[in-house]
Amino acid sequence: MIGVYLSGTGNTKHCIEKLIYLLDENAQAVPIEGKETVRLLSQHEFIVLAYPVQFSNAPVMVRNFIKDNSELWKNKQVLCVATMGLFSGDGAGCSARLLKKCGASIVGGLHICMPDSICDVKLLKRSVEKNREIIKAADRKIEKCAQEIKQGKYPRDGLNFYNRAAGLLGQRLWYYGKTKDYSDKLKISEACVGCGLCAQICPMGNITLKNHKATAGDRCTMCYRCISSCPAQAITLLGNAVFEQCRYDKYSKE
Repeated sequence: MIGVYLSGTGNTKHCIEKLIYLLDENAQAVPIEGKETVRLLSQHEFIVLAYPVQFSNAPVMVRNFIKDNSELWKNKQVLCVATMGLFSGDGAGCSARLLKKCGASIVGGLHICMPDSICDVKLLKRSVEKNREIIKAADRKIEKCAQEIKQGKYPRDGLNFYNRAAGLLGQRLWYYGKTKDYSDKLKISEACVGCGLCAQICPMGNITLKNHKATAGDRCTMCYRCISSCPAQAITLLGNAVFEQCRYDKYSKE
């Protein structure tokens, strides 16, 4: 068993690692942008694919990874895991449908609520204490799910018709323009100190340093990794100011 994930603020990384290690202590979780990821996935028959949901859709980087490696998925068993701040509808189903077209067998779907990761929008902000409660609830769900999978019972979150209708009508239809392709809306302000951290950690290689300042391209997958880690809080996407840098490591501390 192997897990592959896209994680911007650490939420999805935590969830997939906890799940696959409960299922198989020898399992390995690899980032979707890793240089060896495709080779490693080709060596396994059971794959857990995990990512954060964006407006009830899978991130475009994840969708393109599936399509660009269509031959990889043939005859593979795949469990789709979607993390979310509040609502997803068919978050797991979005990738499951693509994977089926590539010949994969979808064994299940799992939705996990985690702390909000949108650093520049106030709407979903919660206290640190509340976010810690959310993580504890998520861990309990993962532990229960792992026990049931060991008994041959897989979760079916986001995979039925009603889930698809909820995702489509709840968000995806109205915000399709934000998720149909990579974004060119990443903004880097004059507060940038040119440390280069954002360029190092961007999974898309979408940020470069020019004249000791970070410059964004037009292939942002909206993972919020750079925004949540920028020491100068100089980067925004949906909003125009960073209200809180939302990282899993902050909320996980007791």
